Amino acid sequence: MRVHICAVGRLRAGPEKALLDDYLTRFDRTGRALALGPAQVIEVEDKKGGGMAAEADLLSRAIPNGSLICVMDERGQTPTSPEFADLLARWRDTGRSDVAFVIGGADGIDPTLRARADAALSFGRMVWPHMLVRVMLAEQLYRAASILSGGPYHRA
Repeated sequence: MRVHICAVGRLRAGPEKALLDDYLTRFDRTGRALALGPAQVIEVEDKKGGGMAAEADLLSRAIPNGSLICVMDERGQTPTSPEFADLLARWRDTGRSDVAFVIGGADGIDPTLRARADAALSFGRMVWPHMLVRVMLAEQLYRAASILSGGPYHRA
């Protein structure tokens, strides 16, 4: 199952980009044998200042057709890492070939796009900077692949 991280904004070179790239590389390596991955980041940018609605339009166009859509939203479910791993495995095992994790901009995700989502996940009740959410998601993807493969990375 291919993984797409569809996000508002451009992540420039720096520590966040280095972490994101590292975790996605680890995920791709570990997930390959599990039919998970590859993972890619698709960045969109609303240069006209159209707000959440314009961002939702750009994000909708970035999501591959037929993808399971999972929005990263503070109102979403807060699974444990093993529960997230099980969720990924269930999505893969139901025959989904693509999953798109959607990360909105500073104002969040437009309600119309949120309503289209198959799932909504949260990293807790706190609000996180959308650039850090990418890194946190990439780490959890790698952790999920490690859990599913029986690797030593996750110590519960």
